[in-house]
Amino acid sequence: MRWGWVGLLSCLLPQFALAETQINVVGLFHGKAILVINGGKPKTLSENDVTTEGIRLISADSNKAVLEVEGRRRELEMGQAVSVASIAGTVNSGGSVTMYADSAGHHFSEGQINGVTLRFLVDTGASAIVMNSGDARYAKIDYKKGVPVSVQTANGVAQAYRVVINSVKLNGLVLHQVDGIVMEGGSPAVVLLGMSALNRVEMKRDGIALTLTKKY
Repeated sequence: MRWGWVGLLSCLLPQFALAETQINVVGLFHGKAILVINGGKPKTLSENDVTTEGIRLISADSNKAVLEVEGRRRELEMGQAVSVASIAGTVNSGGSVTMYADSAGHHFSEGQINGVTLRFLVDTGASAIVMNSGDARYAKIDYKKGVPVSVQTANGVAQAYRVVINSVKLNGLVLHQVDGIVMEGGSPAVVLLGMSALNRVEMKRDGIALTLTKKY
């Protein structure tokens, strides 16, 4: 295991699920902008940075930010907000999610386990979805009813539990009954999206974009 730390269109096209991304500009500087996306924590972007939601900052000064969202340019001034509807995936296929690599090449995404929001990192070296015990409790997973196992980590052998996760959701991608491992303590700091989930999706890379589409 490797450790890496609305309505009309939906009637006309019922096979698609619409997602809406809300962007608010809360800070502007020369070459930088601070955005709040979908009500989350403020994110500071430098020019050409791309968020995990696929929003790219083209340019910024003290007056406005120029963003690229869903392939289109948007100009926003301080305090302005915009909502962008996009097709997240097909209902029949279970949907898809596109993640964008950070400067270190890691693909992160906000998602939900059992309906609670957590931060995910794609990790093809992890055999299962791996989370720490605090995140498991937050997701209402009674992990101590799982199968006790010992896992080798960089700091030695750690106590863990094998569990089955009821639901995992990343944007339009939804998986049910996914094998997971819960580690006692605070590591890993984010949820590792390992092969128990990745084996059930098709992975397509396009530059810094990684799209996961459900196979079954």
